[in-house]
Amino acid sequence: MKKLLYLLLLVSGVAFSQIKVIHFNASWNAANNVPWFEELTDCNTKFIDIAADAKAGAEYKISVVPTILILVDGEEEERYQADISFSMQATKEEVQEAIDEILMDQF
Repeated sequence: MKKLLYLLLLVSGVAFSQIKVIHFNASWNAANNVPWFEELTDCNTKFIDIAADAKAGAEYKISVVPTILILVDGEEEERYQADISFSMQATKEEVQEAIDEILMDQF
């Protein structure tokens, strides 16, 4: 039983490390940061301020902020962008569901 538990933890750790979620915003739009972003589970999260790191914004083709990208093994899987008011329209539940579906597809 212990071996099965260790195996499940190992597999979970491998899947966890493969999903990266990046929140892009700019300092001038800080009022529209996504407040629930850090609450996402089963993924690595990162925040990038494209006003301070324009190279990252160009690399990921960020045209509007905030934008949330879900990457699997470095490849874009999902993209959620703000509307014309510069506020995120996706909900925490939508983004978490996408992460959960990716995890399920990996098994």
